[in-house]
Amino acid sequence: MGADGQQIGVVDTREALRQARELDLDLVEVAPQADPPVCRIMDYGKFKYERDVRQKEARKKQSRTGLKEIKFRPKIDPHDYATKKGHVTRFLEAGNKVKVTIMFRGREMAHTDLGRRILDRLVADLGELVVVEAMPKQEGRNMIMVISPNKRHLDGLAKQRAQETKVVGTAAASDEGR
Repeated sequence: MGADGQQIGVVDTREALRQARELDLDLVEVAPQADPPVCRIMDYGKFKYERDVRQKEARKKQSRTGLKEIKFRPKIDPHDYATKKGHVTRFLEAGNKVKVTIMFRGREMAHTDLGRRILDRLVADLGELVVVEAMPKQEGRNMIMVISPNKRHLDGLAKQRAQETKVVGTAAASDEGR
């Protein structure tokens, strides 16, 4: 293929290299698995730059989910529970998975059911926002559960917020007209 995108046809390698040198460009093999291989006359530096830009854009569009961790104790105060629940909600709304750990010390190990109740209460309080990915399990002195955001619920929240901002923007615009 030529520099302007037109097809030249099947050409000997030496002839293609000569044509590329005349135009002060490079001969780049774009489809080596084809028979015969497809080459193109182009500026290779510009080609690499454009390819890198496309890959960077593709990486931006990928959703990266991180794993956040929050730790509770079996005898947590109601206010502390509410605060930590707010952190979990914020993590989930940002699209992250959350590892919830209940830490037991000393004689608390005899009452692991208290930790299980806290985890069940957290899932119940979060409702539709959460999907339990790994059920609670005991690992030594810790009880661990992994939860992830419910994508359908997050999409609904995003639409609702967009609608609210649209209404607020319309109200502000009508106030300016007075």
